Amino acid sequence: MDDTPCPRCGTPNAIDANFCPVCGEVLPERGDRSVDSTEVHTAVVPVIDLDQMGMVVVTSGSTAGARYAITEAITTLGRHPDSSVFLDDVTVSRRHAEIHLDGARHELTDAGSLNGTYVNGTRVDSVVLAEGDQLQIGKFKLVFVLGVPAGDE
Repeated sequence: MDDTPCPRCGTPNAIDANFCPVCGEVLPERGDRSVDSTEVHTAVVPVIDLDQMGMVVVTSGSTAGARYAITEAITTLGRHPDSSVFLDDVTVSRRHAEIHLDGARHELTDAGSLNGTYVNGTRVDSVVLAEGDQLQIGKFKLVFVLGVPAGDE
């Protein structure tokens, strides 16, 4: 394991990894990917309280199984290719919803989507997320989880 952190969430990644296993971020190209024993890693890694780290996991839809760590002040969900959580289907608005991170508080806000944003079966404009909340954005279903990702305990 090479301790090269993901530029988005800070997760350490294997030297031959192309994508972060936690947030899916494309990892920077590392040349021939060989390790020089004199190489010094000086990357600044953001401090994340893993006990309060939020994550959405896609449970239904074309990307079922994908996991997205909520580590930015605003995480965007939508069909726009630049969305933090890219949900590629016509039932999803380009800028569908956002999750605002404020300390350990995760607030989901609909961004004026055409088909609405649902939490636990109820259409919402804005709601503070809790462990296990079921989200529906277009035909995608996601679950919100808090805590240490599986395998990091």
